[in-house]
Amino acid sequence: MSSNELNNNEALILHVGAAIKERRIDKYLHGRFSNYSRAIIQNIIKAKAVKVNGKVVKASFRLSPGDEIELTLPQLPTREILPEKIPLDIIYEDDSLIILNKQADLIVHPARGNINGTLVNGLAYYCEKLSTGLGKLRPGIVHRLDKNTTGVMIVTKNDDAQTKIAKQFENRTIKKTYLAIIHGTPELDADRINAPLGIHPRKREKYAVRHETGKESTTFYQVLEKFRGFSLLELTPKTGRTHQLRVHLSYIKHPVVADDMYGGKLVYPWQIKDQQPAAQDPIINRCALHAHSIEFKHPETDQLVKFEAPLPKDMQNMLDLLREYRTL
Repeated sequence: MSSNELNNNEALILHVGAAIKERRIDKYLHGRFSNYSRAIIQNIIKAKAVKVNGKVVKASFRLSPGDEIELTLPQLPTREILPEKIPLDIIYEDDSLIILNKQADLIVHPARGNINGTLVNGLAYYCEKLSTGLGKLRPGIVHRLDKNTTGVMIVTKNDDAQTKIAKQFENRTIKKTYLAIIHGTPELDADRINAPLGIHPRKREKYAVRHETGKESTTFYQVLEKFRGFSLLELTPKTGRTHQLRVHLSYIKHPVVADDMYGGKLVYPWQIKDQQPAAQDPIINRCALHAHSIEFKHPETDQLVKFEAPLPKDMQNMLDLLREYRTL
């Protein structure tokens, strides 16, 4: 956000009331303009578009009664979903549902900084009618996968289907299984990871095990194949916390391959083949995690249905190399 972008709008003058004492200016402005996120407010301050009593201040500046604030607010981005022709791998479709296999490097729904190029933009182009979803910017969405997690997802076409599917998620009756390639091999071939999760204490974009303040989080795993230095796991989450599988695997010291946020490393062909280092591309450039199957009651028929998404080429390629060069 540049000063030029901000200065296109009129400056506002605010007078701090007598009840406001020692309040941080970023928190004060976020309270006054709640339709702007705190991050946007802080960026406005960094762009020197906020003055108190005629002087530029920092986000940590503490206000006093009678202070005069002068600021310029940028225009908020459009709240409309723009249809975009994005390739969609449709596994199944009827009048209520779309079951798709989400590709890597695709954000599910628009958010701050990612208004276009999302799965929702692609769905808006593909389908005229979707449920209202989890909000205006999330039509059809009842659950999500991380940007670089591939695999099966449910999209609902009407609000009745959305309500019934959402209720199954709430009651934890939907069964989801994931496949992951991890570093190392867990001590037990199958186990439960029960560790509460919350936002990371220092890095807000991350999550962490928080024993005192975290929410209940449970993951079951089973080792499907063992290799020298790696394993293929089937994961069944009981709860659905953000980044749950990735954090839980990192917590037991077996992070997902290429998951650099939680300790996973890139792996190169020369490493798998036990050869000398060479200038090669990594085998997989993203977190080696795939939503393999989902089982639930169809919202129209109430019959139990199950859908699977085949393993993507990058994970299959790594498995092929492991089976050729790293068998035990």
